[in-house]
Amino acid sequence: MEPTTSTELFFDLVFIFTITQLSHYLIEHPDWRGAARTALLLALVWLVWIYTAWGTNWLRPDQAPVRALLIALMLGSLLLSAAIPEAFAGAGLVFALVYVTLQVGRTVFALWAVQGHPWLVDGFQKALPWFAVTSSLVVVGAVVGGAFQEALWAAAIVIEVIGLSTGFPVPGLGRSPAERWMVEGGHLAERCQAFILIALGESILVTGSTLAQHLDLTMSGAFVLAFAGSVALWWVYFARSAPAAAEVIARAGERTGALSRLAFNYLHPVMVAGIIVTSAGDEQLLREPGAPATPAAALFTLGGPALFLAGHAAYKAVLWRTLPTSRIAAVVLLLALVPLCVGLGANVAVCATLALVVTVAVIVADRFRVRPGVPQPS
Repeated sequence: MEPTTSTELFFDLVFIFTITQLSHYLIEHPDWRGAARTALLLALVWLVWIYTAWGTNWLRPDQAPVRALLIALMLGSLLLSAAIPEAFAGAGLVFALVYVTLQVGRTVFALWAVQGHPWLVDGFQKALPWFAVTSSLVVVGAVVGGAFQEALWAAAIVIEVIGLSTGFPVPGLGRSPAERWMVEGGHLAERCQAFILIALGESILVTGSTLAQHLDLTMSGAFVLAFAGSVALWWVYFARSAPAAAEVIARAGERTGALSRLAFNYLHPVMVAGIIVTSAGDEQLLREPGAPATPAAALFTLGGPALFLAGHAAYKAVLWRTLPTSRIAAVVLLLALVPLCVGLGANVAVCATLALVVTVAVIVADRFRVRPGVPQPS
């Protein structure tokens, strides 16, 4: 497996800021429309990051032109992140234009860089028209604004998913089937693991900075609770399943491309979304740990881990073809606790404690499961 380079890790640093921006956007817009907009922004940012990760799977990040590309993409991603708070207001067009530049510009560069490798040229040639269409929708959405912006950005994301799922078919050129994608699955797994770490690191950064504003015994207890929640999510993902997943994907043979597409492009952003929602819940916990949990606060605190566990359950089901019953049961329980905690007037700290207990129960359940055969997560 090709190791992750320092250039790739340097590029990833921008997304600490991105996750912070998304978390704060959700906190400032704690309603269904705010959640939907946060999801749209996360999906668009994820498309920029994941396609770059795929690109460096085929290009050499240690070579000067590719290094220059990653630095340029890093600058663009920083601008993209800076526009997030006003992406559905005054900065929407800035966000859209930067998005177009990143998606189309990276693909044009890749077409130049992979000359001499016909199957790669073929793949990027077929992807470019799709990126041009979806990028145009993002720009048009930003220009018209309002509900049309949300609809057009959602349409762009759906078209991206359809294009990738079908191999970016182009009339007269055919499509690029996943079985032809010569993917280093272990490298992509390692890259996505790094992004999960970035998201978890941002949640710790948010809790630490909030604690520093008002440090007392109550706040310290809330901080320990929030920190323990982050550790529990890290444990679920990294303790055993992360290294085992990299090995499973690396051994998938002709299925590596299709399996990587499903596991990384589609399922990992669900887990990242769970961490962002949990981070928003942690910030509310640190602001008022004893306050009664509003529906939004309960959804953040309990729904965040539920979303993360749902994404990880699907990830495990896809890789190991098994039913992750502990995670499914935990998701159902966490969601059932949301209206119960609100109805009983439980405070935010109680909700966070329940979320931690359920997540730890998943970890304990994993320790008692034995699976034969291919590398297993527990």
